[in-house]
Amino acid sequence: MEDLKAYIETGILELYVLGDVTPDEKRQVEEMASKHPEIKAELDGIERSMELYAKENAVEPSENLRSRVLGSLLTNLGDDRNFSKAHPQKDNETDDEDEDNEDNIVTLPVQKKESGFYKYAFAASLALLVASTIALVNVYSKLQASNEQLVALQADKQHFANQVKLMDGELTVYRDTTYKLLRLKGTAKTPESVLTVAFSPVHKKVVIDLANMKMPVNDKAHQYQLWALVGGKPVDLGVFDSGDTLTNIKEMRSLASADAFAVTLEPRGGSVNPTMDQMMVIGKF
Repeated sequence: MEDLKAYIETGILELYVLGDVTPDEKRQVEEMASKHPEIKAELDGIERSMELYAKENAVEPSENLRSRVLGSLLTNLGDDRNFSKAHPQKDNETDDEDEDNEDNIVTLPVQKKESGFYKYAFAASLALLVASTIALVNVYSKLQASNEQLVALQADKQHFANQVKLMDGELTVYRDTTYKLLRLKGTAKTPESVLTVAFSPVHKKVVIDLANMKMPVNDKAHQYQLWALVGGKPVDLGVFDSGDTLTNIKEMRSLASADAFAVTLEPRGGSVNPTMDQMMVIGKF
């Protein structure tokens, strides 16, 4: 097993996948792979890693580059044809001329094959780069998933905190004995409508119960407007929507005293004076 591990660490398997081995080395790798499943599995893993790396780093050539390459090929092909036409081979050339041409040939010195150390080092470095890239991709994916989970948890925490705050507000209203509950009933226009108002003269607060409100859903161009009757005069306490489900209760504008409350349907944003023929609910203490 140690010999197989040492053989794998030489980098010969990476060179085999790259096609940079001698025939003897290729034959040796194939024999080792057929005899040892560990070698075969390592070869398959290297091939998959290099395919993944190639796909991740593939670059689509631009159309301009493609046109330039094709143009260069056509130009070179045309030059070769012109050269053949301009210098046809003569049948009457003498053997002396052939010998002179052979004399002009300069034999280049054969370079000795360099040590295979650099090939193995390059293959090992490439394998390390591929493995590192895959590891970084996995780490990034896990980190991104963790960040998404953290954001979701923070959103849930904020939502829970908001719900607790709203519930605390509701309990405060119902526990505080200074609040007076007044049930506003529907008018002839909407006899089935109902809205509960909680009013505390001590705290100068007015709260409406949206959770148990029964009123027609208002359109986008209109809103409901709460009015307080103080000394027979209407006082604007703000607007609200019947479809507001973000909170169970809604605090309106401050008020020290009131004889009655009423709700009218007004243009979005509210009106200076109530539209009497659009009165939805009303209630008196």
